[in-house]
Amino acid sequence: MESIVLGGGCFWCTEAVFSEVRGVNKVESGYSGGTVPNPTYEEVCTGRTGHAEVVKVSFDPSEISLADILEIFFDIHDPTSMNRQGDDIGTQYRSAIFYFNEGQKETIDQVIQTLKNSGKYRKPIVTAVEKFQAFYPSEEYHHNYYNRNGSAPYCRAVISPKLQKFRHSYSAQLRPPQEQ
Repeated sequence: MESIVLGGGCFWCTEAVFSEVRGVNKVESGYSGGTVPNPTYEEVCTGRTGHAEVVKVSFDPSEISLADILEIFFDIHDPTSMNRQGDDIGTQYRSAIFYFNEGQKETIDQVIQTLKNSGKYRKPIVTAVEKFQAFYPSEEYHHNYYNRNGSAPYCRAVISPKLQKFRHSYSAQLRPPQEQ
């Protein structure tokens, strides 16, 4: 098993997508990149703790590579938007990757360079790439949020379209339905 911590805006969205990826064994929402130990959601939302809403993705590298995880990550959020994703605004919604070792950092740098060279984005990629320091799990009511609250307005308006796009673009990497 290998893990990577990803901040792509609202952790509900990112968790919903990675929960459906073949080879991903666990997705946990939480907070990373800040200065306050064990922050609460309310504290993180103030922007004063320095944390980003993130997901810790644990995956089997024999089934899916880190590069493939990162390709999905960059495709499901806007890595050119500083401190926001759509209507979610603030440093807690920044695009960020927290790596655990130098091998991961090299892969991240390669993927970002490939994206820059591809011309896919008209604006510069602003995703922060930082060495992992700490991960604090979010409160229980955030875990598996979309699957428990799919009919909520935010889920219908924001997460469902993102999931539909992901499912269409990455059908070969979807976990079989009985495993979701």
